Amino acid sequence: MIVPESVALLDARGLYCPVPILRTRERLKRLAVGAELVVLADDPVILKDMPAFCRSHGHEYLGHESGAGQDVRLRVRKLRPNLV
Repeated sequence: MIVPESVALLDARGLYCPVPILRTRERLKRLAVGAELVVLADDPVILKDMPAFCRSHGHEYLGHESGAGQDVRLRVRKLRPNLV
């Protein structure tokens, strides 16, 4: 899969709840407000967890696409700065 340079990528395949969300949170901390993060995951729970995470942390869930096999590609836009 090709991801534009302006989009960050997190490969969370092989990881299960809550690890993909924890890794997403940590990766978003290193991105600027407005940046987009693509998360690759194969845990089916991520389809419920990621929208809930975005709602509760003030980020925008941009949706998901199914990939090969169990893989899912989820997109998140960082909307809030890191809180101290």
